[in-house]
Amino acid sequence: METHATPGNPVIRHKYTADPAAIVHDETVYLYTGHDETPEGEYNYQMHEWCCFSSDDMVNWKEHPTPLRAADFDWVEDGAWASQVIARNGRFYWYVAVAHKTIPGRAIGVAVADRPEGPFRDARGSALISNDMTAEYESDKDDIDPTVIIDKDGQAYLFWGNGQCYYAPLKENMIELDGPIRTIALPEFSEGAWIHERDGWYYLLYGYQFPEKVAYAMSRSIHGPWEFKGIMNELAGNCQTNSPAILDYKGASYFIYHNGGLPGGDSYRRSVCIDRLYFNEDGTIRRVVMTSEGTAA
Repeated sequence: METHATPGNPVIRHKYTADPAAIVHDETVYLYTGHDETPEGEYNYQMHEWCCFSSDDMVNWKEHPTPLRAADFDWVEDGAWASQVIARNGRFYWYVAVAHKTIPGRAIGVAVADRPEGPFRDARGSALISNDMTAEYESDKDDIDPTVIIDKDGQAYLFWGNGQCYYAPLKENMIELDGPIRTIALPEFSEGAWIHERDGWYYLLYGYQFPEKVAYAMSRSIHGPWEFKGIMNELAGNCQTNSPAILDYKGASYFIYHNGGLPGGDSYRRSVCIDRLYFNEDGTIRRVVMTSEGTAA
């Protein structure tokens, strides 16, 4: 396990990372990312594995051995896209966007581990969500970017989508749906949904328009209605995509995202960044200020 002392943004500088998500376990932050491996001069996504880093100060990050690869799913062709990890009943569930081997289009799988750093293994042996389950929306990429929340009553929900935002309840085992797939109407929804709860408010962040800014909606119920609140993060430098995440840690809130900020970086060679996130008294989110100093400030 190698420690990378890299104050400022991007937080990981020895490789390209994208599509961040993070959890807190035993007072330690675990940061999960995709790994952009596209050679310079090529312009397509080449992503085959996910990465895990941990920190107890949000500045210095330890890299763990590769915890999960697309090849670890027998039914997956390739394509380790956006993901999120969540803990339940002493286990850790990793929801990932991949390319299905036999059903055309993107799909969502779930892996499980007994430790936050893994190693993870396929929890089902099949897709949790495949493109034939959302056939009414004519896209082969609409089943991507999973985000999961466990509500106050213990019911878990999966949100995802590209061009159309979907959500569905999950069973307590976290690897099966527990009800129908529903849709949410959000203005100019692109992709990259992130669901978060704070002080009785639900926040649904997402990539807005294209190239992507980050916008958000708020609701008092996980089922809506959702009120659009506007843009919270502007275009991220020379990167056309964005993938937001929120983390609460040691009394502070953080906004985690990616840009093309490393040398050679662009939309296919991205880098994870972290900045402080602030809320207004009415629960709305202040516009994020993207900084070079990041959490080191």
